[in-house]
Amino acid sequence: MVTKNIIRENTYLDSIILMSVSNQLRQLDEVDEVSVIMGSNANKEILKNIGLLSSEGEKAGPGDLIIALRVKNETMLEKVLEKVEILITQRVLKRETQEQSLPKSYHAALKMKPQANLALISLPGEYAASAAMEVLESGRHVMIFSDNVPVEEEIRLKYRARDLELMVMGPDCGTAIINGVALGFANVVRRGSFGIVGASGTGIQELTTLLHKRGYGISQAIGLGGRDLSQKVGGMSMLQGIAALEADPNTEIIILLSKPPAAEIANLIFDTVRKLKKKYIINFLNGDPMEAEKRNLPFASGLEEAVEIAISMKEQRPYKPMYFTEDEKVLEALAIEEREKIGKGKYLRGLFSGGTLADESLLILSKEIGEIHTNIPLKEELKLKNSWESVAHTIVDMGEDEFTSGRPHPMIDFSLRSDRLLKEADDDTCGVILFDVVLGYGAHIDPAEVLVPAIEKAQEIAWTQARYISFVTSITGTEEDPQNYSKQRSALEKAGVIILPSNAQAALFTVLLLKEE
Repeated sequence: MVTKNIIRENTYLDSIILMSVSNQLRQLDEVDEVSVIMGSNANKEILKNIGLLSSEGEKAGPGDLIIALRVKNETMLEKVLEKVEILITQRVLKRETQEQSLPKSYHAALKMKPQANLALISLPGEYAASAAMEVLESGRHVMIFSDNVPVEEEIRLKYRARDLELMVMGPDCGTAIINGVALGFANVVRRGSFGIVGASGTGIQELTTLLHKRGYGISQAIGLGGRDLSQKVGGMSMLQGIAALEADPNTEIIILLSKPPAAEIANLIFDTVRKLKKKYIINFLNGDPMEAEKRNLPFASGLEEAVEIAISMKEQRPYKPMYFTEDEKVLEALAIEEREKIGKGKYLRGLFSGGTLADESLLILSKEIGEIHTNIPLKEELKLKNSWESVAHTIVDMGEDEFTSGRPHPMIDFSLRSDRLLKEADDDTCGVILFDVVLGYGAHIDPAEVLVPAIEKAQEIAWTQARYISFVTSITGTEEDPQNYSKQRSALEKAGVIILPSNAQAALFTVLLLKEE
């Protein structure tokens, strides 16, 4: 094998073009691995960790394009490079043609849509805050999809929005459904009377799709960005979202969602909603249920439980806890069968694109199987020293900034997760790989098309070592999503993946696989 880095100086291409070119090159027989990526320090670290960084690539600057290749031999290299040039030229010309009719500035966009009252910003983090302030000063709400925005800028924007009686959703706000319009990563779900205010993108997606599958719908799903309930930000946008839904005549029951919040800010939210008229369910991952119960507020330990409590309120019946919605004896028998095949591979590897789905799985599994190493630790001593290297039981949120800086989110681009999946399969201590699949607008148009070959190759790696890996997942999505839930499920099941109805149930089934008798 030959590893080669080609540098094109001062050549910027956006992450979607880079992903498309990389994926097409990966299909060539001559190519073992490839990554076409900008030369930022974070991206060079990614190339180093997947064995694609050469001495030439180390010299690249952040404005340079790196074409990193591993090919079978030198004679094939020239042919692959010709293909690279063709693909990049085609993609650039196509994008330029598409962009000719698009506005080049915020003010140009306003001329096209003067009635708009909300702007969605998706720019590199260093530019997002100034663009968001421009939107606020023009009297419009803003959703900031961009990540890598300093927390100080978030605070400044949210204070200004509050003064102007406007709302800032974000930064790093991946999901919202406002007046039936899906923004960012969101699913096709029906309208209804359940409102959501959430500091979590995939958490909102899991809630909305589970409600949809149960026959219910959403009035509004207001995203906040993952830091809103931190001590520094103080829950400013959540408080505004609560006030908005409290005044919304179409909203009856409200679910409040957050990744682990600051305790003081969680209590502020509790004290606020206990005085209000509408019904609330609190779903603060790793929050304190006792504080909620002191104020007579229902507290859900997980996403699916929040949905079931909300539905029981709607149907005016007591809530009955349930671990699995499928036949538990059948699942226990399946777990025994899988355990016998797994053999000596005793460790879990969790590879997630959704941060809240990773958090929820981490909470469930930690209670049942013990310590889990991760890049999103509950205890600092369990933080991975290197997020690219698993240690014993490991769960990795691959949507964190360390993986997404300079490249598409793993819900869009599956290449990093596929590479990591193969790396885990080659570790003879790995017995179970737990992962999420998230459908909807913005996500990869056919996740199974990418995942199935990687899973089949991973299982081949294990078989050559007389091993077996149990693959477990859940699919966050609906039949109406562009990717179609049933189509994705069928393809993954044919590849031997065990699919559970929710993220929580997938984690609980993993417990059955790993917990010692």
